[in-house]
Amino acid sequence: MSGIDVVKTFSKAGWIVVRERGSHIIMEKEGVDMLLTIPKKNEVKRGTLRSLIADAGMTVDEFVRLSKK
Repeated sequence: MSGIDVVKTFSKAGWIVVRERGSHIIMEKEGVDMLLTIPKKNEVKRGTLRSLIADAGMTVDEFVRLSKK
């Protein structure tokens, strides 16, 4: 999954892009004290994606469901 696709999926879950710095996109969500830092690569590594999903307070199944909408 590309970094842009990851950003689109998190956007569906209520996360918003607050800034882009170099090769990374920073997202935040109201009421959550965590920032997600997503690399703008052609393919985000599996471990990185799992960490981002966990940091967002989601399960992998929830993320997959949102990515297919």
